[in-house]
Formats: sequence, C-alpha cells, structure tokens
Amino acid sequence: MSITFSLMVLVALVWGAVVSKRMTYYLHMAQLEGYNPTEFQGWKHHHTDYGFNSTHRSAFVVGLLLCLALIFGQNFTWISIGMMALLLMTWMQLTKEVKKPLVMTGRAKRLRTGWMQLTGFVLLVSGLIGFFVGGINGLAIGLYVAFILTNGLCFYSMLASMILLIPYENKINQGFYDQANEKIKSREDLKVVGITGSFGKTSTKFITGTILNEKWNTLVPPSSFNSAMGVCKVINNDLKAEHEIFICEMGARAMGQIEELAKLAEPQIGVITAIGPTHLETFGHIGNIVKTKYELIENLPCDGIAIFNYDDPNLKKLADKTFKEKVLYGIDSDPASLDLRADAIQVNMKGSTFDLVDKEGHRVACQTKLLGKHNIQNILAGASVAKVLGMTLEEISAGIAKIEPVEHRLQLIDPGTGVLVIDDAFNSNPVSSKAALDVLEAFDTGKRVIVTPGMVELGETQTQANEKFGEYIADVCQVVVLVGPKQTEPIQKGLANKEYPQEQIHIVRTMTEVTALLGQILLPGDVVLFENDLPDSYNE
Repeated sequence: MSITFSLMVLVALVWGAVVSKRMTYYLHMAQLEGYNPTEFQGWKHHHTDYGFNSTHRSAFVVGLLLCLALIFGQNFTWISIGMMALLLMTWMQLTKEVKKPLVMTGRAKRLRTGWMQLTGFVLLVSGLIGFFVGGINGLAIGLYVAFILTNGLCFYSMLASMILLIPYENKINQGFYDQANEKIKSREDLKVVGITGSFGKTSTKFITGTILNEKWNTLVPPSSFNSAMGVCKVINNDLKAEHEIFICEMGARAMGQIEELAKLAEPQIGVITAIGPTHLETFGHIGNIVKTKYELIENLPCDGIAIFNYDDPNLKKLADKTFKEKVLYGIDSDPASLDLRADAIQVNMKGSTFDLVDKEGHRVACQTKLLGKHNIQNILAGASVAKVLGMTLEEISAGIAKIEPVEHRLQLIDPGTGVLVIDDAFNSNPVSSKAALDVLEAFDTGKRVIVTPGMVELGETQTQANEKFGEYIADVCQVVVLVGPKQTEPIQKGLANKEYPQEQIHIVRTMTEVTALLGQILLPGDVVLFENDLPDSYNE
C-alpha cells in the first residue's frame, strides 16, 4: 500500500468521524425545528456559533487552499496532516449538553439516508474527476476537496436533503392523514372534542379526559400530541372500538393548521382556552393567531357546540360574533353572561377549592390538587364539555377531585429534601409566567427562588415581555437564577428597573451549572420555580 493511499485512508477516516458527528447534530436540530426548512434556516440565523461559525469558515477556506497547494505539487504528507487538523478543529466545535436527545424516527432515518446519498454523490463525482485527470494523486486531491466541501457545507447539505425529500414526505403524511380520517368517518358513534388555545390546551385536555372518564371510555392522547401527524398517529394506533369519546388537542404554528386538524378529527365540540402572543415568530401578529384558533369553531358542524373562555378579551369578541350554539365559562366576567363559572375560590400551597356554578344557579363544591387560579379556568373548560355531554354537577365534581397535575405544568414536587420544586418548565408565555409567579408568591416557608431562561417565540414583543417578566420576578423572588447570559438580558434589565440586589442574581450557561449552584444556596423550606426550559435548538 503506497504512502499516498495510506494517508488518504487516514484522512477519510477522520473526515467520516467528524462529518458524521456534524450530520447527527444538524439532524437533531432539524428534528427540533419540525423538519421545516424555513425554521431550520431560522435556527441557523440565530445560532451562528453552532451553524457555520468563524472556525468552520476558516477551516473551509484553509482546507481549499491546502487542496490548491496539493495541485501545485506541495508535500502530500504535510498537507494530509493539515487536513486532519482542520477537520478535528470543527469536531471540537460541537461539544455541548443535550437535554432532549435525537429520536431516530422513520423520518429522521430517511433524512439521514438522503443526506448520505447527497454527500456520497459529491465524493463520487469529485473523486472520479480527480482520478481521470491525475491518477491516484488526482483521486486524493478530488477526495480532499470533497471532504472540505461536505464538512464545511454540512448544514446546507442537510437543508438540501430536507427540501428534496418534501414531496416524498408529503406523500407519506397524506397516506397517514387519509387513513386516520377514514377511521374517524367510520365511527358515527364517536364523540370528538377539539381543544385549542395559545396556552392551557394540554392541561385542559388531561383535565377534560379525567372528568369525562367518570362516565365514558375516553381516549386522551399522551403528552403534547397536537400536530396533524401526532393526531394521525393516535387515531391510527390508539383509537379502539371501545372508546366513546376522543379528545383532540390542536396546536398550530401557522394559519391553516387548526383547520387541517379540524377536518381530520371532525369534532362536534370545540373549546378555545385562551389567546395570547405565542409563536409570534411564525404567526406575525396576534390577529393571525385569533383567526387560526377560530378555524376550530368555523369547522364545527352546524349542530356543533363552541366553548369559550369568556374572561379572555380576544375570545370574548369571538364568542360574541359566533352564531353556533355556545357555552361561556369564566371567573372574572359578569356572572349573568356565563353558563358555567367558579365562585368562592380558595388557592393555597396544597391546591384549590371552589364552587362550580351553572347558569341556573345550581352549585357544587369542588376540590383539586392543581395550583393557581388559571388552572381553575382550565377545569371550567373541562367541566363545560362534561355538562354539554350530559354529566351532572356532582359527577363533574367527583371527576375534578381525581385530576392529577400535568407533568412540567405548575407541577408541585416534594423530593423529600425539605425544598419544594414547582416544575413549570414545559413552556412559558407572559400570562403563564405571571400565573406561575402568583403561585410561587403563596409560599412563605423560606426563600422563593426562580430558575429561568426567559420566554421565546414572542416576536417583536419578546424583549418587552421578558423585561416585564423581570420586574414581576423582582416583586416575588429572593433569589434569581438566569440561564443564558445573552438570552436573559431583558430579564436582567427588568430586575435592574426594580433595583433588585445584584448579589441575589446568578447567571449561568447550563442546567449542570444550575444544579451545582442550587446545591450550594438552597435550605430546607425554600421553594424553587423552574419556569420554562428551552429546547437544545435555543441554547446559547
């Protein structure tokens, strides 16, 4: 075996290891961005350190210069060593903590295969051109050029693979969609409840399912299965003949997506929990969010029933213009305008008690483990569905007593150390973050501590909302732990507006640092609120 060939194999092995790691990283980010090319590009735009940073650019340019030097007959051994060093430099750029690992779904495997085919094509063409022009040395030069190109442009080859696979993926998705829709159409006996909203919809889904299970066999999709493909998977795999009611959570990041879900699941009852400034980066402005959520009501059948949170100003307007049969629930609105409301509310560290009151004045006492006034609104949504379907107030109250906290949504955890944890890490927006702080304020057994990276996807309002969040934090917390120095700058400004003591603010970069810090500062009696936990695609 010649030295040239041996070095070429060695460089190829290093390239294979490096580019495989980079490909896996970009595949992970593509999955977190929902395999959406536009959002994948948006991620790169906001994360230049992990997309194509100065080290990648330098390695790319120097690598091409080394290939050029090879063409002009420079020492092959030293240039091969230089190539390996450049490749390893880019390897070192991808060492970071991962909170939610890549899941190798069928789609992820197809995208990986597409990327491998595209990359293999570049290697083949470049190598063949080099070989026919310059024999074994030409082959080496051709492959080295391909190594540099495929490593340096790894993000773009992943993006190109994603775009090229769109027609194929659409065909697969349409097959799942049609199968699920046919199954729904074949079940004339099935009641379907659609639930959407900017926030509160997942909690409301589980709450409604618990109440309805008092009387009917109800299918409640797990976790946040609220996209078209997630709902298709539940219908195709989990919906059985014995199910009498199916609760369909409907999420959206763009206009038209609720309509797509409504046409898929064909709900007879539609619930909108709240409308707020979430996913503004994709919706543009709140008017588009209002229109999108209302797609659920527009797609109800003529005899369908719309259920609105009448306390929400945006939903009040929608409810008032709706001519379909409707049910209005709330806490703060005029009681005379509400079909179902909560009265005599008592919220404490162990949960809440309230009276459930209908329009006729009938009332029943209710007790729940859920924390926070906003969770009572979610319970009212579920109670409204139950009443529409014919449950008595007593049956509804029995169901409410069985509701368990939803994971990562104001979930109170007692790890047995004397320190209580309020886990509200699933997501955060201006309304839910304020509600979480209101809950935290009820605890007075020790220091009130918040750990947060702030709120995201709020569009142009994000900076202002986080600054306001910082001001609320200053009013409630004795210790503040901010994750991400750059991400949390608006919160820091909000704290400064309130002249919050700098020595009570801790700024860290990772959750590992959070754990180490909390181990040093927490004492029995303290309460820690984890408010939001950004996905890996948002890490600084």
